[in-house]
Amino acid sequence: MSDDVTAATPSPDDAGRSREASGRAVLPDAPAARRGKTPTWLVAAIAGIVGLFYAYAVWNAIGNLVATLQVFAGAGLTLNAFGWFIWIFAALFPLIVWGAAFAIGYRRAPHELLLVMLTGLALVAVFWLNVVAYTTLNSASFLG
Repeated sequence: MSDDVTAATPSPDDAGRSREASGRAVLPDAPAARRGKTPTWLVAAIAGIVGLFYAYAVWNAIGNLVATLQVFAGAGLTLNAFGWFIWIFAALFPLIVWGAAFAIGYRRAPHELLLVMLTGLALVAVFWLNVVAYTTLNSASFLG
């Protein structure tokens, strides 16, 4: 019998692994441990600056609620429960999306946080266009 020792050929699965002296595969550190933690001031700056656009959407919804109430009050009408739900949810939706986007992105790299926040802002914009279209075309459905 001969003691032939063959060298192990690395497989494609071992691409990110290193070998100890004993020959066992060792996984690299987690990506979060390798890169530095994103500074809190940068997370706050990104969330705050993009949050101003979310705040504008809230302000716009509240402004349209007030304008709608004034126009209908002049005609002797008021909003029913569905109308109140539409306008209050239109004001709350940007806050909910901002919170969800922040929760998803605050532990990620700064550019990923920015992309998540901008994606949420795009979702708010689409929702706002839907609210405006619905309230313009179906205003009789939410009058009481």
